[in-house]
Amino acid sequence: MATKVLTRARRSTDGAKEDLHVRMSDRNDAPETSPGEGGRYVYGIVETRENLNFGKIGIGGAGEQVYTVNHLDIAAVVSKTPVAIFDPTRENALAHEHVIETVMKNYTIIPMSFGTVFRTDDDIRQVLRSIYPSLKDVLNQMAGKLEFGLKVNWDRDQIIEELQQHDEELRRFHHEIVRKQLQSTYFARMQLGRMIDKSLGERSTEYVREIYEALRDVCVASRDNQPIGDKMIMNAAFLVERDREAEFDAVVNKIAKKYGKRLKFKYTGPWPPYNFVNIRLKLERGSAS
Repeated sequence: MATKVLTRARRSTDGAKEDLHVRMSDRNDAPETSPGEGGRYVYGIVETRENLNFGKIGIGGAGEQVYTVNHLDIAAVVSKTPVAIFDPTRENALAHEHVIETVMKNYTIIPMSFGTVFRTDDDIRQVLRSIYPSLKDVLNQMAGKLEFGLKVNWDRDQIIEELQQHDEELRRFHHEIVRKQLQSTYFARMQLGRMIDKSLGERSTEYVREIYEALRDVCVASRDNQPIGDKMIMNAAFLVERDREAEFDAVVNKIAKKYGKRLKFKYTGPWPPYNFVNIRLKLERGSAS
């Protein structure tokens, strides 16, 4: 019987935010802009001294060039756009993701939050200059690393059936309810439900611990996110060295094979480190000195 190899699916870009407060000077020579006029959409930050161009793949459907705005050895990846609020529609989200995926083929990119728009290239350079040490530190930490997502689901009814087969106390109590038709059936079933929930929690914790333990040696860091729904027992992100991607893949597939039909794995990536750093700039207006 052939081993099924897990394939990686796309996932949404909802990650942890690192707020960086940026004070922008009110300059008399700054051009006035209105909604609909020219602005710059920022996708992320890379480390480079070169002026790069990634082609006509910008968000908005107009085929705008995606290029870099540079300051020393770091640069913002941007495209021209109207100064407007972007709705997080599927089309816009995929366009944003496509640019990041294109850049990350050759560069480590620190992603910006969706919808980050500035007025001019000079405004972007001012921001890069004002928070250069923070950006440089993050880039150094994330250099050569990729993110992978792993969601693990189970069939709750199947697990309960297994628990009742192998847990003597659960099996005996369940049989007592069925056989004797206890007078306090409601309370007996409530007690059984609490016993099952306790056993499910213990089994879930055991599975998650085993999965993290198996992946510990092939990742740099991990982040545990809140599971979604009753079937999901694990929702995690892993930071992996780019040159160990194949090794990480192999371990994930080995784990999935080990648990067979008992657990269902959804494997996503590679991605930029969305769950480990996602810069959200908070602009604060200040008077020019």
